[in-house]
Amino acid sequence: MVITSDDLGRAVRLPARPRRIVSLCPSQTETLLALGLSGRVVGRTRYCIHPAAEVSRITEVGGTKQLRLDALRALQPDLIIAEKEENRREDVEALEREFPVYVTDVRSVDGALRMIRHLGQLCDCTQAAEVLAQQIAGRFSRLQPLRPRRRVAYLIWRKPWMAAGADTYIHDVLTRCGFENVFAAKTGRYPETTLEDIERLAPEVLLLSSEPYPFQDRHRQEFAKRLPGAKVLLVDGEAFSWYGARMRLAADALQRLLSEL
Repeated sequence: MVITSDDLGRAVRLPARPRRIVSLCPSQTETLLALGLSGRVVGRTRYCIHPAAEVSRITEVGGTKQLRLDALRALQPDLIIAEKEENRREDVEALEREFPVYVTDVRSVDGALRMIRHLGQLCDCTQAAEVLAQQIAGRFSRLQPLRPRRRVAYLIWRKPWMAAGADTYIHDVLTRCGFENVFAAKTGRYPETTLEDIERLAPEVLLLSSEPYPFQDRHRQEFAKRLPGAKVLLVDGEAFSWYGARMRLAADALQRLLSEL
């Protein structure tokens, strides 16, 4: 057995080489599979969709916030990987009474690279994790940020309107791209807002994410009328919010967006 600490500082006792892993966060699931662990990942959420061919063979245990605990228990995992932002505290507390639960808390690109390396250590695949982390770090280092910086608002939800604020992975990605987040000074990591507040903040660029709310072109057109001086774009939320293995694709997608701007 190995005793380690997760991102919340909790002591976690787990096997030296876990063989029955349940992942409760889509980013982590994709990363574990990228590290060559498809034969050891036995459970995932319905939102774990990448890579499609591999996840289709893994048992689904509900949503990230609506877990089917009985289905999860039936898998008898020797390691559960959760994410603070994605999973409910009460579910983690219930599961940790029976199984080792390692909770990640990713809020930046550097934090995502640490997460990849930690997963490698937990699952006895440190070399594969290091290769993946270095690939991603290299691609992000080649990003050519906007000059001068441009004021941006990144919306994630409607009814109520919600934006990405400070201390989030999305905020760090925006900053690395050369944006100034107009919601950085607002209270909360994902502050609620209003159309009037967005107009008052006057972003030069408004990004409407494809997830968790699936913004459509009609929303883009509505904002374009309200913010005639702003560039309003629909963007792939995975490029801005999925950390881990997806970051290999994200860097190129982000650079294409910056080139468009």
